[in-house]
Amino acid sequence: MKVLVAEKIADGGIELLREAGHEVDVRLDLTPETLIATIPDYEALIVRSATQATREVIEAGAKLKIVGRAGVGVDNVDVAAATERGVIVCNAPTSNVVSACEQTFALLLASARRTPQAYASMKEHKWDRGKFTGNELYQKTLAIFGLGRIGGLVAQRARAFEMNLIGFDPYATPERAAEIGVTLYDNVEEILPQADFITVHLPKTKETIGMFGREQFALMKDGVYVVNTARGGIYDIEALAEAVRSGKVAGAGIDVYEKEPCTESPLHELEQVILTPHLGASTKEAQARAGLQIAEYVLMGLEGKMVPTAVNVALVPDHVMTAVKPFIEASQTTGLILAQLADAPIEHLTVRVFGDLANNDVSLLGTAALRGIFSISSDDPVNFVNANYIAEQRGVSVKVEKSTVRSEYANKVVFEARAGSQLVEVAITTSGPSEDLRIVSVLGYKLDLIPGKNVLIQKYEDKPGQLGLIGTILGKANVNISTMEVGVKEEKTRMALILMNVDEPVSEAVRAEIKAAVGVTEGWFIQL
Repeated sequence: MKVLVAEKIADGGIELLREAGHEVDVRLDLTPETLIATIPDYEALIVRSATQATREVIEAGAKLKIVGRAGVGVDNVDVAAATERGVIVCNAPTSNVVSACEQTFALLLASARRTPQAYASMKEHKWDRGKFTGNELYQKTLAIFGLGRIGGLVAQRARAFEMNLIGFDPYATPERAAEIGVTLYDNVEEILPQADFITVHLPKTKETIGMFGREQFALMKDGVYVVNTARGGIYDIEALAEAVRSGKVAGAGIDVYEKEPCTESPLHELEQVILTPHLGASTKEAQARAGLQIAEYVLMGLEGKMVPTAVNVALVPDHVMTAVKPFIEASQTTGLILAQLADAPIEHLTVRVFGDLANNDVSLLGTAALRGIFSISSDDPVNFVNANYIAEQRGVSVKVEKSTVRSEYANKVVFEARAGSQLVEVAITTSGPSEDLRIVSVLGYKLDLIPGKNVLIQKYEDKPGQLGLIGTILGKANVNISTMEVGVKEEKTRMALILMNVDEPVSEAVRAEIKAAVGVTEGWFIQL
């Protein structure tokens, strides 16, 4: 496929895409108009922060499958427009976490020790030691607002300075806070009077913009130091400037701004405030990681796999993703099987999860199965972004049921689909180092088969010689059987169900011959 790289990323990322067989065009000179004119030929677009992937760009990209942002935020991508068109939007959120954390400490230390001011004085050939007396971090209280990846790294490093750590994050669990050594508080007002230093690591939302205004600064200790390497606007700039002038805030380190580039603000005139031009991610290592990470995620999106950093798919916590990941592709394949077993469009899907897997949010498995189901009957790309939307449009309902009770397998997922009066069912598990999909039941018949690309399924009267007849007919047609499994039911029945992995497609004429020879009552040829 064709990938358009509109801004500079690491050469390693570009090579990764090319090694996978994709055609990569690096165009660093695109205006908004030329981007709209160029994008129709491409399946993927990679940007950083300058290029605007607007609604017009996304709607012009008729072939677009994924937009990747080589960085943390996606403020320059119209996520709503992408979601409407089933285009995945992803980022590289962990690429700069170490760099942002280290920038936080650079500003904490520089603010507390007044390093830039002392440097400027020395450059003027002065020697004012007494003027630049600072403060230690040792045994001071650091308040961390936001205990995600960066906040967690800041906490880890602050412990090495022997700081007392307190924090606020409405989404962090007490277990997470305890793990990183932070005492968690339920509200902002409780924390502010205790903090000697404050750092914010929060996303830009309507709740966080202006989160620290005059009221909040009034609650802080006199002589507090504040830092922001997260998003501009979390501190109200006017209120911060007033707090610095009054002495309430002894020093501030600001790396991000509500509007960038920012060359004028009330903070620019204040000696106590250290300003840097959004350098949190500006390290060679972070840029290299961002390029490689976004290339990996774009590759996954082009291959139709679940992209873990997709921002327009329901966020799946890391521990949940670890648990369900082995079943995602397996569920998608099962959806393909269900769609080919059904004689009519599927109207309802039930997903039943058994075993330890049921301790997690497994709704993603239903989405994966829908992706498989709709890929048979849709001309448009079906992915994790639009699968549930397509289901809603087609009136397909999905129900997920969970039980921690184990069957004969540690984990088993049963997919049951209703298509008109027909009910089709496939049960799966995974096994081995490569977590291969194993089909353990079809239409109520127990078996154990790792499916290949071509699967022949036949239901017929169980009597001697039937398998031999099937094998003979396939052999005459030069169709090789690689593996097979005969399904059995717990209750006595005269019928047998056989699944065969075959090396080549089986023509309708050959299947008709098998049906006539052994009395096949139901038969399917499944391609995966």
